[in-house]
Amino acid sequence: MTETLPGVSFLLPIEFDLTATFIAAIAATWAASRRGYDLVGVCVIAFVGSVGGGLIRDSVFVLQIPVVMQHSSYLWAITLGVAAGTLSFRYAERFAHPFEYADALSLGVYGIYGANRALIAGLSPEGAVLVGVCNAVGGGVMRDILVREEPILFKPGQLYTLAAVSGCLAFVVLSHGYGMDTQQAAWIAIFVTLALRLLAIRFNWVTSAVASWTGAKKD
Repeated sequence: MTETLPGVSFLLPIEFDLTATFIAAIAATWAASRRGYDLVGVCVIAFVGSVGGGLIRDSVFVLQIPVVMQHSSYLWAITLGVAAGTLSFRYAERFAHPFEYADALSLGVYGIYGANRALIAGLSPEGAVLVGVCNAVGGGVMRDILVREEPILFKPGQLYTLAAVSGCLAFVVLSHGYGMDTQQAAWIAIFVTLALRLLAIRFNWVTSAVASWTGAKKD
């Protein structure tokens, strides 16, 4: 049965989330493979990196049984992502920025799907943006911590979290604020996130350390 709420057309199809899960599992598999992990290590990193944000969304903010535990399709998407990532790792290493491009694809979808579920659950528009951003970057943060890398979320660098914020904000404003069809608003918002992230990679649009705003030197 379709879930509805005033100001929200309907819950986005689960295929949105499954697609992002598959892509994120590939990116996480590449990250684990670069570390030389075995199959167990790769599978753990792929699981955390692909559905970590959704686990945070459901267990902390929406307060429900995580969707990944309700639908076996997620585990199959992760399994296929691990297989695809393992088979493509050798070739992906030959190209520039393959990890960043794969991560950018999942970033937008995760953010918009998370914001949509938050609105369906009755959270405020502002809260939905926050949940969407956590959904978008949460898995990546957990993945980076497990592979002993400083999370990209915390470091000055090419626009990443701000791209997710922009996409989630666009989705909430269009779907909840203006009543645009949910899927149409989702595609526009995903494009906003993806375009900002890819442009940041292409033209090296970067953020700066807060300490540099006042001329102070970081330790």
